[in-house]
Amino acid sequence: MSLPTRQSAPFLPFALPDIGEDEIAEVEDTMRSGWLTTGPKTRQFEQEFAAFAGSDVEAMAVNSATAGLHLALEAAGVQSGDEVITTTYTFTATAEVVRYLDAHPVLTDISPETLNIDPKAVERAVTPRTKAIIPVHFGGLACDMEAILSIAGRHGLKVIEDAAHAFPCVYRGTRIGALASDAAVFSFYATKTLATGEGGMIVTRDPELARRCRVMRLHGIDRDAFNRYRSEKPAWFYSVIAPGFKYNMPDLAAAIGLHQLRRGLALQAQRQRMAERYDEAFTDLPLLLPPKAPPGDLHAWHLYVIRLTDDAPVSRDAFIERLAQRGIGASVHFIPLHLHPYWQETYRLRPEDFPCAQRVFERCVSLPLYTRMTEADQARVIDAVREILRG
Repeated sequence: MSLPTRQSAPFLPFALPDIGEDEIAEVEDTMRSGWLTTGPKTRQFEQEFAAFAGSDVEAMAVNSATAGLHLALEAAGVQSGDEVITTTYTFTATAEVVRYLDAHPVLTDISPETLNIDPKAVERAVTPRTKAIIPVHFGGLACDMEAILSIAGRHGLKVIEDAAHAFPCVYRGTRIGALASDAAVFSFYATKTLATGEGGMIVTRDPELARRCRVMRLHGIDRDAFNRYRSEKPAWFYSVIAPGFKYNMPDLAAAIGLHQLRRGLALQAQRQRMAERYDEAFTDLPLLLPPKAPPGDLHAWHLYVIRLTDDAPVSRDAFIERLAQRGIGASVHFIPLHLHPYWQETYRLRPEDFPCAQRVFERCVSLPLYTRMTEADQARVIDAVREILRG
C-alpha cells in the first residue's frame, strides 16, 4: 500500500462532524418556524434523549457540557470549601466547574489498564470535606462505576458523571445516563459522536436535581420561557427565585441533535469498525492499543488513543510531527491538569503524584477517528503510522 504524499492528497484533519441532509433540513425548518432559541425542538430533543438513555430519567439540554457539570454540581449541593474528587487526566472543564462554586477539585491518578479514574485512588482521596465524585469516561470507555458508586454510598457522596465522551456508551447492560449516579452530563461539541456544534445534556432520575437545574439554567426564573412566549393567554409574569445562569440550548442546535441522536448507534458502530481496523493493523508495532470495553459493554469510541512503548524509534512529539508532514492530523488527550500552571500552582501538584497519568501523557497520541473518514483515508493513517514506527 503506497503512502500518499502531502502534495498528492489533501490534509486529513484529526476530526470532522458528520452532518447529513436530515440535520440540514431540520435546521432550515427551525429557521422558517420563527423560533430560534429554546423552544419546541429543544423540548423534543430532551424527550428523545431521555427515552434513549433509559427509563425514569429526565434530560435537560444546555449550551455545553461545562454548563451542565456546573448546574449538576450546584444542584447537588456543592458549596464553598467542599472537595470534589476527579481525575487529573481530563480536560480542564471537569475541574474548573468545581472552582465556579468556590469548592476544590481533588485530583487523582488513573488506571493504566483503562486510562479512567482509579477507584482505589478515589477511596484514598476521601476526607470529611468531600462532597462529590466526578468520574470521567475517558475516550468513550465507561469507568468502573460499580466501584465508584460503592465508594460514594459508603461515604454519602454525590456522583456526577462527566460523560462528555460517553454517548452512546453502555456499562454492564445499562446505558450511561441511566446508572445510579446523581447525574450524567454529555457533550455535543463538534468532535463528538453526537455533535450539535456546541451543546450538552444533563440526565438524571432525581426530580429535585432536575428542577433545580431547570431553574438555574435560565437566570433562576421559575417558569419556562417557551411556555410564556407561546401562550395564547397573558403569561408575562415570572419570578426570579435564584441568581441563575444563561445556559440554555437554542432550537437551532437541538434541531441538529434530533437527527444525530437517531443516527447515534449507527455512528458508534462505524467508529467501532474503524477502531477494529486500526487494532488489526497495529498489533505488531511498538505501541499499546486503546483499552477495550468488557464483553457486553459498549465503547463509544470518541477517541482512538495509542501509547508508544519505550522501544518506539521516535518520541511522541516527533511521531505527531511526522504524521503532520505526511498530511495527517493527530492530537493528544490530555495534557493532565497537574501540568497546567493554574492547577499546578494553586494546589501544589507534582508529576510524581500522578505517575500513571504522567507516563500515559508522555507517550499517547490520538489518531483520526471520525465517520466521515473513508477507507482510503484510514489506509493513509495506517500506512503512515507503520512507516514511522517500523523505523
